[in-house]
Amino acid sequence: MIVTGTRDSHRKARNSLAPVDIVTARQLQQTGETDPSRALTRLTPSISMSAYGNDTAAFNSTIRMRGLNPNEVLILVDGQRRHQTSIMSYDTGPEQGATPTDLDTIPASMIDHIEVLRDGAAAQYGSDAIAGVVNVILKKNATRGGAYSQIGQTEQGDGFSVIAGFDKGFSWGPDGYVHLSYDYKHQDHTIRSGPDNRTGQFDNKTLGQPEMTRHAFGMTFGRDILAQSLSFFGNATYAHKHGESYQNYRLPSSLPEIYPNGYTPIQTDNENDYSVTLGFKGEQFLGFDWKLSSTWGEDIADIGNKNSANLSYYDTYGSTPTNFLIGRYRNTQWTNNFDLRRSVDVGLARPVTFAGGAEYRYEHYDISAGSPASYYGSGSQGLGGIIPGVAGGHSRDVTAGYIDVDIHPVRQFDVDLAGRTEHYTDVGDTQIGKIAARYDLSRRVAFRAAISSGFRAPTLAEEYFSNIVTDATGGASGLLATGSPGARQIGASRLKPERSTNASGGIVLEPVDRWHVAADVYQINIRDRIVGGGRVNGQEAIDAIEANGIPLQTATPSDVSANYLTNGASTRTQGLDITSDYLWRSGRYGRFLFSLALNLNRTTIYHMALNASGEPELNSQLATYLTNATPRSKIIMGVNWNYRNFDVMLRETRFGSLAENLTFFAAGPNQYSTSVFQHFINEPRWNTDIEVGYKPVNYLRVAMGARNVTNIKPRKLPEANSYLGSYWYSIRNGQMGFNGGFYYLRANVTF
Repeated sequence: MIVTGTRDSHRKARNSLAPVDIVTARQLQQTGETDPSRALTRLTPSISMSAYGNDTAAFNSTIRMRGLNPNEVLILVDGQRRHQTSIMSYDTGPEQGATPTDLDTIPASMIDHIEVLRDGAAAQYGSDAIAGVVNVILKKNATRGGAYSQIGQTEQGDGFSVIAGFDKGFSWGPDGYVHLSYDYKHQDHTIRSGPDNRTGQFDNKTLGQPEMTRHAFGMTFGRDILAQSLSFFGNATYAHKHGESYQNYRLPSSLPEIYPNGYTPIQTDNENDYSVTLGFKGEQFLGFDWKLSSTWGEDIADIGNKNSANLSYYDTYGSTPTNFLIGRYRNTQWTNNFDLRRSVDVGLARPVTFAGGAEYRYEHYDISAGSPASYYGSGSQGLGGIIPGVAGGHSRDVTAGYIDVDIHPVRQFDVDLAGRTEHYTDVGDTQIGKIAARYDLSRRVAFRAAISSGFRAPTLAEEYFSNIVTDATGGASGLLATGSPGARQIGASRLKPERSTNASGGIVLEPVDRWHVAADVYQINIRDRIVGGGRVNGQEAIDAIEANGIPLQTATPSDVSANYLTNGASTRTQGLDITSDYLWRSGRYGRFLFSLALNLNRTTIYHMALNASGEPELNSQLATYLTNATPRSKIIMGVNWNYRNFDVMLRETRFGSLAENLTFFAAGPNQYSTSVFQHFINEPRWNTDIEVGYKPVNYLRVAMGARNVTNIKPRKLPEANSYLGSYWYSIRNGQMGFNGGFYYLRANVTF
C-alpha cells in the first residue's frame, strides 16, 4: 500500500494514477552507499546528484529529479513536509540557489521504505512539488529491531568510511509503540586533484569529498487513546554533523611570515538539525476521518574557516587570526495541518472519496555575521565572513487550503481531481489544480494520465543569501542578494514565483504473472525559473561587491565576478520513464528478481529573460547548466539472486552524456572571459556494482561488495580549462562521482 500521491487509504503502488517507486531499506543498504540520498540515485534513474565538490555545498545532499533543481523536489516524512537546510549552494552552476532538504539527517536505521512520486504534485502537497515528491516512511514496529555496521574505502586507498546504526521498538502500554533509532557515520577526505601548475606538485587538495562525522537520532511513537476513534502519534529526529572541506592551496608567497610553506584554507561546517512532529487522528468527526498535526523543524549551520588568514587584516595590524567564524545560517519551518477524508456511496461503481484540509506554515531564515576579522577588508582567504550589513532575520507566513475528490464512474475507470489555494505574505496568492485518471483495460493492461499546474515560491534564502569567495590567484566571486545595493546596481530585481504545467501519460502492463512493466512520458513547462544569472566581471563586478560594503583593493580586476539569482528563463523538460521487474522462482536454483529502469530526459529553454540593459540574463555557460547538467539518459539493470543462505546482487548502470561550457582559466586572450567558452562533453559511462551476502544464522547477514567495481571515472577536463591544473574533473558533473571504485564489508543483525 502507498500513501503518496493519493488520498485513498487502500491504494497499491501498481494501481496508482501516477508512477510511484517503492524503495525498501534493504535496497538502500545493498547499494553500499553511506547516505540515503546517494543510495536513491543508484536505484531510481530519474534522481541524480552532483559529484562531491568543494565549498559548503559539499556538506549537504542535493538530489535532483528529472534534471530539475533540488528546490523543485518536495521531501516528506510520513506525509509531513520536511524543513530545508540552511546552507545554500552559492557556487555558479546548475544547483546555484538550492537549499534542499537534507535526507541524510534522517537516520538510515529509522527508514522503513521510501516512496518516490514521479509526477507534479503541487496541487496535492503545495510549493516545491514540481518535479515530484520523495516521501520517507518511518519504522513504527513495537517489538522488532536491528543493527548494522559497514566499513569501506576507495580503490585509491583514501576515503575510508565507517557507518553503524541500530533501531528497536518497544511497547507503550497495550495499544502503543515507541521505536528508537541511532546512526553514526564518519568519512575521510578523498583527493582527486591533479598537480598544481604553479608548483608541479600535488599541493592542491581541493577536489574530493569532504571529511565528515555525523550522529543522527530518531524516534517514532504512537498510542490509541480512545480505542480506534482517537490516536496520538509523532516522530522526532536530531542530527549533528561536522564537516571539513579543502580549499585551493595558497603559495608560500601569500603570507610567508605565518605560512612559510604555503597553506590550504579549510571550510568547516558545524551543523545541528532538529525536527518534531506531534499529532492526533481519529474517526467519525461529522462522518470524516481526521488528522491534526504540527511539525517544527530547524537547521542551524555554523560555517568556519581554519588554517586561513586575512591578508588585509595582516597588512593593517601585523598579525592575523588563522581560524574564523564565517557566520551562522538558521532555517526554521513550523507547519500545521488539518486533514479530513470520507468515502460516500453515491451509486457509482465504488464510493467517492472526498478529502480536504488546511495548512498554516511559518518560515524564518536568519543570517548572523561572522567574527570581525573574517570580514575585515577583503575577508579571510577561501571564504569571507558575513558582514553585519548582510546579516538579519527574515520571515513569512503561508496559508493554504485544498480539496481532493476520487471518483470511479465505472469499476475500471478512476478519476482524481485536486485543487489548492495558497497565500504567501511576501509573494501573494496562487490557485493550482490537478486532474489524474486511470483506466484498467484488463487485469494486465492499464492506461494513466495526469495534467497539473504547479507553483514554487522563492525560498527566503534565495531572496536574502549573499556570499563572497576569494580564490588562490587574487580573484574573487560574489553571489549578491537580489535586494542588495550591489545586485540592484548590476540589474537585479525582486524574485517572482515559478509557475509550472506538468502533463504525463503512461501504460502499465503485466504480460505474464510476476512481470510488471510501466512506461510514462512527461512534459514539464516551468515559467520564470529561478537561476543564477546576471553575471558580470571586471570593474563592474568590483563596484557591485564594494557597494555591498566589501572592499576588494587587492583583487585582480579581470578575475573578479559577481552575479545574482533571477527569474532568468522559462524551460520545457520532456522525458520518458520505463520500469520493469520480473520475479522468477526457479525451484532448486533459488529465486531471481530481474529489474530494468530507464529515464530519458531533455530540457530546452523557450524564453530567456532580459536584464536592465536589454541583454539576456544567462550567457551560454549559465544556459547550459539548465539544459545539459544531468545525463540525457540513465539506465539501471539489475538482478538479485537468493539461494538458500546466499544472495547475490549485480547492478549495471549506464550514465548518458552531459555537456558544460567551460571558462578559459589559463592565460591567453580569453582568460576570465564571460562570453567565450569551451564546449565540453562527458561521454556515457558504465558503472558496475556487486554485493554477495551470506546468512550463517537467521538473524545475521554478512556481505561484501563494491560500488563501481571497475573504477570508472568521468572524463578529465581539458588542461586549458582546469583551474590551476588541479581540477581534473568537473564539480558540476551530475553524471557520476569522481571518487572511483569503493569496496566495503557490512554486517546486519535483526532481533
